[in-house]
Amino acid sequence: MKYLEESQRPWGKYQKFYQENGVWVKRVEVMPKTRLSLQKHQHRSEKWVIVHGQGLAIVDGREIPVGPGSVVDVPLGVVHRIGNPNDEPLVFIEVACGAYLGEDDITRLQDDYARPPKDK
Repeated sequence: MKYLEESQRPWGKYQKFYQENGVWVKRVEVMPKTRLSLQKHQHRSEKWVIVHGQGLAIVDGREIPVGPGSVVDVPLGVVHRIGNPNDEPLVFIEVACGAYLGEDDITRLQDDYARPPKDK
């Protein structure tokens, strides 16, 4: 499959395979024993559908165990993260909706990889 965008991250990778005005769809793979930054977005909400593996999502301070078939709703502006404390990859489909979908719409509140608070 040809992707619109592929990106390696310290925690794994994502492949964007659909985008139109106001929405994108990505396949996100979180490697074992890693997690995304604790973050929020000013311009988009997200929904995550777990397709493989087990993990732990944090949404607005709530810890939510996730596995295949789980759906996680991340409303606009809410602090969130997802992590994979296990020994196999965690894979989910992310659907983001919003007026602006740039990667620079990330405000990191905590990051295991010492990246800057805002992406450029």
